[in-house]
Amino acid sequence: PPLGSLAGLPGLRLIQSLWAGVDRLLQDPTLPPGVPIARMVDPAMNEAMAQTALWAVLSLHRGFFQVQAQQRERLWRQPPQPRAQEWRVLVLGLGELGGRVAQAIAGQGYAVSGWSRSARALEGLPTLHGEAALAEALGQADTVVNLLPLTPQTRGFFDAPRLAGFKPGASLVNLARGAHVDEPALLAALDAGRLGHAVLDVFAIEPLPEAHPFWRHPRVTVLPHTAAQTDRRSAAAVVALNLQALRQGLPLLHGVDAGRGY
Repeated sequence: PPLGSLAGLPGLRLIQSLWAGVDRLLQDPTLPPGVPIARMVDPAMNEAMAQTALWAVLSLHRGFFQVQAQQRERLWRQPPQPRAQEWRVLVLGLGELGGRVAQAIAGQGYAVSGWSRSARALEGLPTLHGEAALAEALGQADTVVNLLPLTPQTRGFFDAPRLAGFKPGASLVNLARGAHVDEPALLAALDAGRLGHAVLDVFAIEPLPEAHPFWRHPRVTVLPHTAAQTDRRSAAAVVALNLQALRQGLPLLHGVDAGRGY
């Protein structure tokens, strides 16, 4: 909702977000104090995000973005075909979306690991936390999939020093928030060949301005913030459950800790 629109509502008892991320909502300094906030965990959105992430990883692993560019030049050139288990994928952020994405990619045989700021377990997959572990994992991953929440600690997460720590030629898939990425630093890394490709669904300014260099960059695939949209049917059921819980005095589903930002 627009900033300030929830102020002055004395009967407000619950703020139910209809999106997975609540960063924009929490930036509103006029939010009524003491009113609980719940984020949306939509099963259909989780599946859609897993589909998009898997498409991106498959396309990067098999060189399909390269083949697409070759088609425009009418070039018949077969890219290398490493095995899936030889392609290391690092998923950053192990919440509802990140956990589902990591499991979906691992289900296709990829060597998947997950990282989060604090320790978190994920059934059947290795997980990491902490800056030292992140630096080592970034240096080994062929594809990094970002699904971190946007907080003051993760804003500008992919800056020049962080991108310099990627494995040479690795790729970035950003499906979280545009503010996670220092866009000039990413462009510099792509231009220098330190990064092989970037699949970007989110941007600092949306819609992406027509003059932005991402549109025509040969190493960038642009998505119009469409990796996973809230599904009205399944989301409505989640909202209904929270309304019922509120009326009965039961714990709410997917409550937000404003101090942590998610």
